[in-house]
Amino acid sequence: MHTIARRRYRGAIGAVILDWAGTAVDYGSFAPTAVFLRLFADRGVVITPEDARAGMGLMKKDHLRTILARPTVSSAWQSVHGAPPSEPDIDDLFEQFIPLQTSVLKEHAEPIPGVIEATAELRERGIKIGSTTGYLRPMMATLAPIAAAHGYRPDCIVCPDDVPAGRPAPWMCFQNAMRLGVYPMAALIKVGDTPVDIEEGLNAGMWTVGVTLTGNLLGKTRSEVEALSPQQRANLHAQIGEQLLAAGAHLVIEGVWDLPRAVQQIEERMLHGETPLA
Repeated sequence: MHTIARRRYRGAIGAVILDWAGTAVDYGSFAPTAVFLRLFADRGVVITPEDARAGMGLMKKDHLRTILARPTVSSAWQSVHGAPPSEPDIDDLFEQFIPLQTSVLKEHAEPIPGVIEATAELRERGIKIGSTTGYLRPMMATLAPIAAAHGYRPDCIVCPDDVPAGRPAPWMCFQNAMRLGVYPMAALIKVGDTPVDIEEGLNAGMWTVGVTLTGNLLGKTRSEVEALSPQQRANLHAQIGEQLLAAGAHLVIEGVWDLPRAVQQIEERMLHGETPLA
């Protein structure tokens, strides 16, 4: 009988892989929401912000499918167009979506407060900064240079059209790990504001950290969050955190400004023998 040795990684974290909208830039993740509302309105179908935020984090064509699968949206589409939404409808919507989204991204490229400082602190500790997104490469060609001009420059950017499939598949995370030269996957942390971000990281065998106050699940602007009382803020952090923990997050934080502390906590958990898949 043969036995297989199983090793537990107990070293330091070598890289963090951040989502973009709602995690690193675009406080509240408003860029995709605004475009979906406009896209459907142009087709005579009124959707709600809640509809538009359904499926956030997915590759945007899959995001469209998720919106159209919602019963109220599907019913409204059929009332206006005389038939349920079809795959050709999705293809047509997506073709219109790409230039609209690309143009709007210019207005939503500012890094979320604390992101630049947190990533600088992590780099001082020898930790590399990767990134994944639901945006396609042409969209990131607009967003990334503007974010860089504001001071946010991850070491690696991987888009869903760079790999066989976007989230929740792990391929973008694997591509980050290869480009950054970091392994095993237990030496990496995936950070994001949506359940599908967490699922992506778990499928890659990584640690995962959910972000509660700057992302899609809360959907508030920076000024709205800053206007909250300490108790309201704590309640919302707990409420959103429950959703991300239910998706499998190992830790939840308010925003990336808390990421250095989260990295330290995960490293301590590894020293005690924990693994991302335990």
